[in-house]
Amino acid sequence: MEYKSSFLNEAAARGFFYQSTNLETMDEYLCTKGRLAYIGFDITAKSLHVGHLIPVFLMRLFQKHGHKPVILVGGGTTKIGDPSFRNTTRPMLSDEQIADNLEGIKKCLIPFFKFGTGESDAIIVNNADWLNNLNYISFLRDIGTYFSINRMIGFESVKAKLSENNTLSFLEFNYMILQAYDFYKLFTEKGCAIQFGGQDQWGNIVCGVELIRKKTGKEVFGFTIPLLTNSDGKKMGKTASGAVWLSRDLLPAYDFWQYWRNVNDADVIKCMYLFTDIDVTEIKKMESVQGQELNELKKILADEVTAIIHGRDSLDAIHKTVENAFSGSTDLSAMTSLPKYSVEKQNLDSVSVIDIIVAAGLCASRGDAKRLLRGGGVYIDDKQINEEYKLPTDKNLLKLSCGKKKHLIVEIVE
Repeated sequence: MEYKSSFLNEAAARGFFYQSTNLETMDEYLCTKGRLAYIGFDITAKSLHVGHLIPVFLMRLFQKHGHKPVILVGGGTTKIGDPSFRNTTRPMLSDEQIADNLEGIKKCLIPFFKFGTGESDAIIVNNADWLNNLNYISFLRDIGTYFSINRMIGFESVKAKLSENNTLSFLEFNYMILQAYDFYKLFTEKGCAIQFGGQDQWGNIVCGVELIRKKTGKEVFGFTIPLLTNSDGKKMGKTASGAVWLSRDLLPAYDFWQYWRNVNDADVIKCMYLFTDIDVTEIKKMESVQGQELNELKKILADEVTAIIHGRDSLDAIHKTVENAFSGSTDLSAMTSLPKYSVEKQNLDSVSVIDIIVAAGLCASRGDAKRLLRGGGVYIDDKQINEEYKLPTDKNLLKLSCGKKKHLIVEIVE
């Protein structure tokens, strides 16, 4: 389908579009530059992860086409937790934890956007500014009256949770109303008329669209994006050792690069469209690539995504590390991008290879590490080891490998 607005044309071509309200009118609306749209992130961790990349890259594309991204961080809603398609209730975080997480997430966002006061410059807003001091009775009278319980329990996110006999607390049930109120505040105070979100946010987004229509008589728009899944239908962004974080403090740039280098063959082209700046017409030419040539595309994908998030200057060190790690080089000091794990020399007798593998996140559990070791999948300096192996006392650096793709430098320190 051909759209009038350049943004929607490219967003659809790259695979960002899933569902929207009044698409035709929104298309007309986006033909004028400088429009505002927002995406919200609750700040439950110190970093965003790969699962957040689709909305972030969509907003980046929005700015590229001359519009203004509004990044809403949920300093208020984080205290409640979004129940959408979740089987468990989020843990309660303190104000101090939320403030600490917020600083980490702001750092994650800096590489993606140009921030400032210009017409298309991105801004960050915090819903704690209007949610923390709400008067409950006034809020019920002014906002709650516009919501139908019948309507709310009809949304798939709520029905899915209730049908599985999971607890949906009244606290969580309020999340939908508060998210709708966020949209109302951003529309009335900043003129933001579009909310982006994952497909699981459809019910929450529609509530905001309807609230604004009922209170102001104006039309605003909701736009949802597909969840990031691999070719098997499972969520991308998870590994045996946990989430693939965007922050270098939680995940080294080398490990981030390796994640993209090792994506499934069937997912390479999709990721090229979503997470690189390579022109759509160029990616289309890559769609016929198969076999070993896909490995070269994976390297391009890994380079392009890593360059955007960690800077293109990080690639030289990563490439050098990859070359040395996979060539059998013994120059461990040259493998500067490999993650490191330090062991004090005085503790060598009490630390095993299994301890290091688990602590460094190369395996999810001691059981997994033991099975890998017994199966001959663990190497020290490219030599296979067994369960009897003891860390040497006469070396300062060791390369620990789990399989062919996971490598770690072990530092023996005084």
